[in-house]
Amino acid sequence: MSDHPLSTLRKLDPGFMTHVDATDALVYADGALPRRIKLLIAMAFDAADGAPGGVRHLAEEALKAGATKEEIAEALRVAFHLSGAGCLYTASYALKDLLE
Repeated sequence: MSDHPLSTLRKLDPGFMTHVDATDALVYADGALPRRIKLLIAMAFDAADGAPGGVRHLAEEALKAGATKEEIAEALRVAFHLSGAGCLYTASYALKDLLE
């Protein structure tokens, strides 16, 4: 498993990161949308934004929350449709050894 993409900031400003963690807990909690779907949405955003560390971490968390490889692939199709081919390169790099 890879390092959390914010691990450096956790060391630099742990007090602030406590607030970020609380927000994450609220945002990604099961609700009208299950946690795995919220994580897939966030992963698609990170792919579109060119953030491979975020894609990797969110895909790992989505899998832990019950997402399938097929759901990851479909979320990335949506990201591609809305943002272009660059997100596919980001996602492919990020997920290289996670899904093979």
